[in-house]
Amino acid sequence: MSDPNTQPPNQWVPLPPDDLPIAPLDAPAAPGSSSGATQNASSNETFFEFRDINKGFDDRMVLHDVSFVVKRGQTCVIMGRSGVGKSVTLKILMGFLKPDSGQVFIDGEDVTNYSEAQFEKVRLKVTMVFQSGALFDSLTVRENIAFPLEQSNMNPDDIDAYVEKYARTLEVDHVLDKLPGELSTGLRRAVAIARALAQNPEAILYDEPTTMVDPIMADHTGNLILRLKESFRRTSIVVTHDTHLAKKLADTIVFLQEGKATVFDSWGAFENSKDPFLHNFRMQDELIPALDVTL
Repeated sequence: MSDPNTQPPNQWVPLPPDDLPIAPLDAPAAPGSSSGATQNASSNETFFEFRDINKGFDDRMVLHDVSFVVKRGQTCVIMGRSGVGKSVTLKILMGFLKPDSGQVFIDGEDVTNYSEAQFEKVRLKVTMVFQSGALFDSLTVRENIAFPLEQSNMNPDDIDAYVEKYARTLEVDHVLDKLPGELSTGLRRAVAIARALAQNPEAILYDEPTTMVDPIMADHTGNLILRLKESFRRTSIVVTHDTHLAKKLADTIVFLQEGKATVFDSWGAFENSKDPFLHNFRMQDELIPALDVTL
C-alpha cells in the first residue's frame, strides 16, 4: 500500500486505513469548556469564529449580531426552533451564503469576503453532512465513499482499502453495493458521514443528523458521531433541535432565538438555565425527539 507521506505538498492526504478508528489529527486535546464569545480568532485554539454576524432575507432579519467561537477539536451544538437560522449559519461557514455584515474566521483566516475559488480550498478542510445526505443517486454506496478518494493520486487498491475501512467504521459495509435510493434515511446519513470522512477534513458540519428518523436510529446516529468525536477529535458543529443528541455531543452550545445567540460553555449550563423559553424547549424536545425539520 502506498505511503500517504509521499503525496505532493499541499495536496489532500487521507488517514492510513489501519489507523482510521483511533488516529486523530495532530490537534491539541480539547481544552476545558469556556464561553467562546470572548475568544480571539488569532488564538490557535480557535477554529471557527462568528463575529457580529448579521444576515437577513427581504425584510426579515435571521441573524442579528451573532458571535461565537468553536475551539479546535471541540464540538459546538447549535440549537433552536425551526427557521431561526441554524442552517443559515452553516451555509455562511461553508461560503454558500454571505453575511450582510460582520466577520467569519476559519482556522485563523478571515474568510468573510472570500471568492468561490478561495472557498473551494476552504472546503477541502471543512466539509458538511447535509440533511438529505447529498449522495450521488446513480452511484453505489461504495462509489459515493470513494468519490473524494478518487480526486487524489491514490491507486485503486488503496482506494478500496479506505472505502472498506470507512464503511466498517460507520457500520454501512453491508450496503456497499446498494444505491442510495435503496437505503433508509438513517443509513443514507451514515454513508454521507463516511464520505465526509474520506475527504479527511479538519472539521465537519452536521445539519440535523437525526431529523426524520425514528428514535432508535437517531440514538444510533448520535452514537456514531460520538465515536468519531472521541476517536478523531475533529472540530465539529452540529445543528439540531434534538436535546438527546446535544447532551451526548456538546462541548459548547449556541442557542438561537429571534435572531440572537446565547452561548453556553457546557450542557450543564444550558440545562440549568432559568430562562422559561429554554425550559419549555428542553421539555418539549425531550418528549418529541427527532421529528422537527429545519428550514
